[in-house]
Amino acid sequence: MNSIKVSEYNPYYKPYIEATNMDLGIVEGLKQNLDDLVSFYSNIPQEKHSYAYAEGKWTIKDVLLHTIDTERIFAYRALRIARQDKTPLAGFEQDDYVVQANAEKRTMDNLLEEYRAVRQATIILFSSLDTDTLLLIGEASNFPVSVRAIGYIIMGHENHHLKIINERYL
Repeated sequence: MNSIKVSEYNPYYKPYIEATNMDLGIVEGLKQNLDDLVSFYSNIPQEKHSYAYAEGKWTIKDVLLHTIDTERIFAYRALRIARQDKTPLAGFEQDDYVVQANAEKRTMDNLLEEYRAVRQATIILFSSLDTDTLLLIGEASNFPVSVRAIGYIIMGHENHHLKIINERYL
């Protein structure tokens, strides 16, 4: 069940899917990532929260809120496909979202509270899906995508950003 075919997602997401531990499964992986991410961000010194490693790059708080927004969008896609809605789902422009999100006006604690709520909702959603539903394929951003691929993309996207923060921000 855990082996995802390349036909189940846009090739752009291959590095994200490869950055996950498929042995855990989607629900357990989402739970582990929840704990890992909260611990990671909670240990970043406050003076770094608004740091960007170069002009025009996102701050650490921007990255966290981007992760939250992206998870919401991808979980919505998973829900639509799981309910066999055949409507192609549009993409979104992440940079526009970051500009409008105003992460800098929020505290890290507030962002982590929102992250926990969004992640819990995602965990409950994926917990409710059976094997056949996880295998359903819809269309998002002009590419086919399966419900299960979306679960791994959510985790891999998060892991991708944690790696970047470690490498460029801390």
